[in-house]
Amino acid sequence: MEIQNQIEAYIASQPEQKSSDMQLLHHIISGLMPECKLWYLDGKDSENKTVSNPNIGYGVQTLKYANGKSREFYQIGLSANTTGISVYILGIKDKTYLAKTYGSKIGKASVSGYCIHFKTIQEIDIDILAAAIRYGLMAATE
Repeated sequence: MEIQNQIEAYIASQPEQKSSDMQLLHHIISGLMPECKLWYLDGKDSENKTVSNPNIGYGVQTLKYANGKSREFYQIGLSANTTGISVYILGIKDKTYLAKTYGSKIGKASVSGYCIHFKTIQEIDIDILAAAIRYGLMAATE
């Protein structure tokens, strides 16, 4: 199945409020990254075992591992989970930056080194989330 169709099916499979929130977030992130590569990861490993929640990815970066190997992966991720929605902002070297800069401004969300997790969009300041995503995109290219 084409990635865009997988993304649409994943969003539609969520409960109504979460589906609506994810559709809005997908639209916002796609607007911030209009030409980006889209990813859909179903959360299953090579043996078809569930190892994570499914997630949508936006953009591309090269991850470098300690053993010298590297691979392409997305820059921004979006995932539904049992307690809400997570937005992953990957590639920021300073793991305290998101929490220090956006944690007190974003609203009712938990902010870690690379993840902003919230229950619903109504509980956060969407402009602050967009600013964090824009920062992540800029920081990942430095």
